[in-house]
Amino acid sequence: MEVFFIRKNQVPINEEIRDPEVRLIDADGAMLGVMSSKEAQKMAITKNLDLVKIVPNGAPPVCKIMDYGKYLFEQAKKEKEAKKNQKVVSIKEVRLSAKIEEHDFDVKVKNAYKFLKDGDKVKVSIRFRGREMKYTSDGKEVLEKFANAVSEVGVAERQPKLEGRSMMIILSPNKK
Repeated sequence: MEVFFIRKNQVPINEEIRDPEVRLIDADGAMLGVMSSKEAQKMAITKNLDLVKIVPNGAPPVCKIMDYGKYLFEQAKKEKEAKKNQKVVSIKEVRLSAKIEEHDFDVKVKNAYKFLKDGDKVKVSIRFRGREMKYTSDGKEVLEKFANAVSEVGVAERQPKLEGRSMMIILSPNKK
């Protein structure tokens, strides 16, 4: 009895392909048609290459004759390139109160301005404690004033929203 080890997160190659029939593509990209997997395996061996199942869900599955090591290298290279080009957006938080003084407000605006210029999103929140829940309209005005103060570098994703005892708004940097 033969024992096969199928690698995680990788496609089946050579003897791991157990399908009775496969659609075969040659190393240069030419379609060779539907044939038994044994014949396809023999063709790959004669060319000193591997038989790789590239579309496992097809009817019949599609296999290609290629250098498997080179294929893995190319895949890793593509993933690395994609990872290098992606931008990680972090969310910074600025907390206010419904009855914030003017200077405190200006300091918070200055911090949010800096965060938005760096390309981060800013979550501005107001926490209502005790009897302050009666003054949610004041909190909404403060958040709208805050969004207007940083409108040069950031835009509000949505209107201020009350969730439980806190109201928040998320500002994202302007597209340049």
